[in-house]
Amino acid sequence: MTVWGVATLTFLGAARTVTGSKYLLQHNDTRLLIDCGLFQGLKPLRLRNWDPFPVEPSSIDAVVLTHGHLDHIGYLPRLVAKGYRGRVFCTPGTADLAKLILPDSGRIQEEDARQANRHGYSKHHPAEPLYTEADAYRALSQMSPHGYHRSLEILDGVTIEFVPAGHLLGSSFIVLTTEGHRILFGGDLGRYNRPVLPDPSDAPGADVMLVESTYGNRDHPDDDVGRTLARVIRETAENGGKVIIPSFAIGRVEELLYWIGRLEDERRIPVLPVYVDSPMAAAGLEFYHTRAAELDEDMRPESKDVSALATLRFQTVSSPEESKRVTADTTPSIVISASGMATGGRVLHHLKATLPDPKHTVLFVGYQAAGTRGRTLTEGAPTVRIHGLDVPVRARIARIDSMSAHADRGEVLRWLRTAPAPPQHLFLVHGEPEPMDALKEQIETELGWTVSTPSYGEVVTL
Repeated sequence: MTVWGVATLTFLGAARTVTGSKYLLQHNDTRLLIDCGLFQGLKPLRLRNWDPFPVEPSSIDAVVLTHGHLDHIGYLPRLVAKGYRGRVFCTPGTADLAKLILPDSGRIQEEDARQANRHGYSKHHPAEPLYTEADAYRALSQMSPHGYHRSLEILDGVTIEFVPAGHLLGSSFIVLTTEGHRILFGGDLGRYNRPVLPDPSDAPGADVMLVESTYGNRDHPDDDVGRTLARVIRETAENGGKVIIPSFAIGRVEELLYWIGRLEDERRIPVLPVYVDSPMAAAGLEFYHTRAAELDEDMRPESKDVSALATLRFQTVSSPEESKRVTADTTPSIVISASGMATGGRVLHHLKATLPDPKHTVLFVGYQAAGTRGRTLTEGAPTVRIHGLDVPVRARIARIDSMSAHADRGEVLRWLRTAPAPPQHLFLVHGEPEPMDALKEQIETELGWTVSTPSYGEVVTL
């Protein structure tokens, strides 16, 4: 690989795992952190959040974010609490979503610490939060939003450009240029021909590329135009049950509402109450409304009002008291609630109430990482632990992979082929070992590119 003065890239997350995205680029005397994600899932991964950062946070010159999911921005308040004082560059859409996600994460960290101290289950006395809500607001104050397709000099001799990735509102690839060399930080790659968001932009030319591999060993099922979702809703309603959908609060909720509304319009499902029981998801819907120009053409105001995401009997659930009433109500309905991997949040109350009863359905519509309650349920566990209790699983557990916001194997290859020339080196990130290794082999065979799958903490010289 061409040597760029003195340049190294350290993989501090999303290295042979799907969480904790962080990449430290050190070039001469400059330090840049691309993404600042929280580790989630398995306990050994979560414990990494508590490790000392490998360089002094105050020595980092700039942070750049690809998009607003917690596994890409959720460590930022910790970095700020430990001394980072520089700017955080991102798109306006990412800055909007961070205003919802980061303070909420801080509140959860504080509540977890309070619970640990109250019940004495922490090894640390007293238990402390990873960061606080106040830390999150300090991190937000350091954000510097910039639009797509604009070259921006963030440091002397270092420019970046945000390119739409089609994964989430505000999601981007980052093209970083220094001394005439280009690195593409791919973040998460969106999908082709999906509702709500436009397709990902073509791959820009780069000397080095980092690309996700979440679904590197398989292709998503063909889009069935809502047939599976319609069947699940119809059959559950006929049984007198509820459809509980653990959902990522931002992005997936919008696609679910699009499909439920369309199925209602086409009279393929009964019109049921549809509850969005997540204050963050409800606030996120507002951002999708105000940023309609960034959505798919058929979702823009000139052709279709974004309020069409509201179904015929749509209702957002704000207060905990309202949520309790929805949980206690046993009449047929659709409940969309965070979190998407059933790791926490209000959805746990809905699961605890419905899992023991076979008339209900729990429908998963996204990736379920190892170590999460969602993975346990989709793998057929007879019981699942919620709020300290072992809850029997008698409800129907269903899954729809076609709604994933992550590109599959074929879509990654399709996107890579849009690059104007092969990179000198491609690094696969954001994937578990099996899909990552499978995608590496396929890219090497079909494209003839040089591909690596770096491990956690690995340092490569550019």
